[in-house]
Amino acid sequence: MPTLVIGNKNYSSWSLRPLLLLRHFGVAFDEQRLVLDTPAFHEDIARWSPTRRVPALHDDGLAVWDSLAICEYANERWLDGRGWPDDLRTRAVARAAAAEMHSGFAALRTQLPMNVRRTPDNYRWDDAAQRDIDRVQQVWRQLRTAHGAGGDFLCGDFGIADAMYAPVAWRFVGYGVPMDNVAQAYVDALLALPAMREWRDAAHAEPERNAATDALRG
Repeated sequence: MPTLVIGNKNYSSWSLRPLLLLRHFGVAFDEQRLVLDTPAFHEDIARWSPTRRVPALHDDGLAVWDSLAICEYANERWLDGRGWPDDLRTRAVARAAAAEMHSGFAALRTQLPMNVRRTPDNYRWDDAAQRDIDRVQQVWRQLRTAHGAGGDFLCGDFGIADAMYAPVAWRFVGYGVPMDNVAQAYVDALLALPAMREWRDAAHAEPERNAATDALRG
């Protein structure tokens, strides 16, 4: 079976994306979890990933070391194209939304790092992060309005674009980000996925703590 190398489930947003896609579509794989920011991690990750980062997928001698690239590979290898919408125009905007998540939203990532165990308090972020939050919800509204009639996700059925935005659901919930009705319904749909519930339970069971992330309190 292929092996997916991931980091701590409580904190590793990049690891969540391909794992969620694989789990949702029932792809069998071995899971190799490495504890981030430890000497053991820096020793072990070199044999799994040329970038020394997670996630990384190993399949029959092939190493794929980027979350979106892993999702694309899985889509071609196991999903028979189901990771993207069938319609050309819908597929184009889904890919654009996924790419925007992959490369953007730096303030959101920095100021609201994923912390599945977190509960809302008085912590607040700056205007740059709020602009990212507003843009994320704008993307969600646009895709749900134009392409989401067939289901609960951005383009109807769950796909790669949803996997890319899944960590944002934990961020919005954990930091108490105000959401419009479309965003709230979408986050609820993501969090209801069996693979997301499984990830949440595993994150809560992890013993490791990241002091810098956990210190972000209001």
